[in-house]
Amino acid sequence: MSSTLTVGLVIVGDEILSGKRADKHLAKVIELLGARGLSLAWARYVGDDRARITADLRDAFAAAREGAVVFSCGGIGATPDDHTRQSAAQALHRPLLLHPQARELILERMREVAAEQNQPFEPERPDNLHRLNMGVFPEGVEIIPNPYNRIPGFAQRYAPPAGHAVGGGVYFVPGFPVMAWPMIEWVLDTHCAGVGDRRPQSERSVIVFGAMEASLTPLMEGVEAAHPGIKVFSLPSVDHPEWGRHIELGVKGQEPALLAAAYARLLAGLHQFGAKLGPELVR
Repeated sequence: MSSTLTVGLVIVGDEILSGKRADKHLAKVIELLGARGLSLAWARYVGDDRARITADLRDAFAAAREGAVVFSCGGIGATPDDHTRQSAAQALHRPLLLHPQARELILERMREVAAEQNQPFEPERPDNLHRLNMGVFPEGVEIIPNPYNRIPGFAQRYAPPAGHAVGGGVYFVPGFPVMAWPMIEWVLDTHCAGVGDRRPQSERSVIVFGAMEASLTPLMEGVEAAHPGIKVFSLPSVDHPEWGRHIELGVKGQEPALLAAAYARLLAGLHQFGAKLGPELVR
């Protein structure tokens, strides 16, 4: 069984692409995954365009059927600029229906708000009927509980593919961080428990002066081929305040012995290449 998990992220909203609001989801999702020994494989930003959202969600559902977990943040409300629920239904080729469990949760929230405001509970009032649209999801999905205000998200989950410990799925949460982040944590701890490697990852690197990445590529490929489980990275810079034009060349991994051996091979190759080396870094 594979203990790894491919995780993707879709972030929806014109306000992110226009710069009206700064995205906070990417960094937080990386943090939540890292705490569980997981990492983010890819992320996409998409505006409030139904056709584009649908296209991205088709890709997300295809990845989920192969075992990936994808989080979609934003656009699941019931205002005219919210298109995620409709796009998900279109991508799945399913009708939109009021989810019975979502309906009860939304009604419960209405009761709470009415009591807080010392008002009568009037579920047939037009604005309350409109609020039920927030529970209209593609047929057959599951809900994601929302601890902030009970208005749920939804999920399309799949059985684990052969060789996978958990099944894939696409999980839809609101754009508001105060709601989205605990909902994402709930998904990770409920549906993705037991996967991920919580061992810390380390890096060892060296500053290389006067070399081009293309000329160092064969060495990098050779180090990765000789040390499975280790990744080689190359970070070029043209205007570093201390080192100027240089390349930070290094290796990263979780097994200290493998990391040390790979780094020794990398240094030996750089010396054979005649590269001018600067400081060595350990993270």
